Amino acid sequence: MNQIELKDDERIDLLKQIDCKIIQKKSGFSFGIDAVLLADYVIKNQKKSGNLFDLCSGNGIIPLLLSDNDKIKSIKAIEIQSTIADMAQRSIELNNLQEKIQLIEGDIKNIPQKFTKHSFDIVTCNPPYMINEHGKQNPGDYKAIARHEILCNMEDVVKAADYLLKPLGSFYMIHRPFRLSEIFVTLTKYKLEPKKMRLVCPHPGEEANMLLIQAIKGANSRITVEKDLVVRNADGTYTEEINNIYQSAK
Repeated sequence: MNQIELKDDERIDLLKQIDCKIIQKKSGFSFGIDAVLLADYVIKNQKKSGNLFDLCSGNGIIPLLLSDNDKIKSIKAIEIQSTIADMAQRSIELNNLQEKIQLIEGDIKNIPQKFTKHSFDIVTCNPPYMINEHGKQNPGDYKAIARHEILCNMEDVVKAADYLLKPLGSFYMIHRPFRLSEIFVTLTKYKLEPKKMRLVCPHPGEEANMLLIQAIKGANSRITVEKDLVVRNADGTYTEEINNIYQSAK
């Protein structure tokens, strides 16, 4: 691996699943279990190999987690925040993955000016979950931008996925269950048919707080609702399934 210079507020963490390293901020917004679950959902549900585009890529965690998977031929990723995009690019270089992953600094709303329509087999996104409440977030705060729809909203994400995907290409997203009706309406508006869905629950018997979904461009209407994924046992330890997800990314 290359030697990469770190900034004062950065650290290097090891992604043990794939023997890969990622640069993150010491006291800032780091990737969470949602990114790990989304990458695993792609691996388990993607039948055909192809080229992948990651929207709202942040520090590049999704591309890094999928970089060692045989189903993914190449990865392009886009991140709007310069500081975070720079950190993601240095993580790519740290792991010598420049030939597999291309990071673009830019706005997903400008994708039609930069990429050929219907040229990707897979699109992924771990988007901002929360509807922006004007005046309550600092537009320059990278944490707020990652969590709230300040620079893009759900329709921007789905519209970009529709533009990028080939017919019958797959769109994978993790989101919040309270926005499920909006998610379905927006996906079907752009002819991305929800095909699989899995709710993620923090503990047994608790209400789900995350939602994994696969939509296929131009597919027929029929969805499979999978068994809930429980993150932690009653004693607070990870469930066997979550441990298995963290141990293997292939």
